[in-house]
Amino acid sequence: MNPRYLALAALVILLAAAAPHGGGAARAQAKLYPRLPLRGSTSESLNWAGYADVLAPHSFISVNASWYVPDVQCSPRSSDVAVWVGIDGFNDSTVEQTGILVQCQGGRAYYSAWYEFYPASPVYAPSSYVVRPGDKVVGWVIYNTSTGEYRTVLVDVTQGWNFTSPWTAVSGAEDSSAEWVVERPAVGGSLTTLADFGTAYFNVKYTGVLPPGGVYVRLANGSAGNISSFNYYEMIMVNDQGKVLAQPSGLYAYGSSFYVCYGPCGSSGSGGHHGK
Repeated sequence: MNPRYLALAALVILLAAAAPHGGGAARAQAKLYPRLPLRGSTSESLNWAGYADVLAPHSFISVNASWYVPDVQCSPRSSDVAVWVGIDGFNDSTVEQTGILVQCQGGRAYYSAWYEFYPASPVYAPSSYVVRPGDKVVGWVIYNTSTGEYRTVLVDVTQGWNFTSPWTAVSGAEDSSAEWVVERPAVGGSLTTLADFGTAYFNVKYTGVLPPGGVYVRLANGSAGNISSFNYYEMIMVNDQGKVLAQPSGLYAYGSSFYVCYGPCGSSGSGGHHGK
């Protein structure tokens, strides 16, 4: 059996049982939202770019991702970007998620780890949880069907820390989607300017991290697979006029891996629905 799989499987079991760490504060009150479609579109979103698996309610029990923290290029104008993995939010009003937030202020980039059980506010890791561009990050969102509670686990493999939420019940959560996303957050109730993140790389083709069992998604019915194993959507981030702000590539490595470009990706990643 692959030793990387054995080590990572042992790690997620250990972290899921670990005591949670307290939250800190970000430099601004950024908030992550469910998907905001452009005029009802399933492929164009005002705030999300990436991929989502979408099934009936009560389907998803865990989702995993690995990625490199992007090297964000800041201008004097304030801007933000978040990279995360989560459950829910594609078609419903909750999101259970964890990831990395980058905020540009005064031409400088500030990196933070966080989790959020939307509509509750995000919880940020203390400043001692250092995040740097190029760090390799692994995230999980886990649903306990016995208790109806969620836990998030975020590991910075490069820096050697983990940031784990308490088990938390989320009213109204449907477990009907799983996502791998680059997001334009909101501050003060308004979407921010998307920061120039260059390219965000997701999953094993780019990070070399094989998830537990070699799969990224697990369902309540016992099924498991990669992004393309289920009914999935590509999501392109656009502004109100439909201009592309961020776009995913196609899927690679047996439907497990992709990247997201700041701006258009050329001919890669056309957006849309891929039924199963």
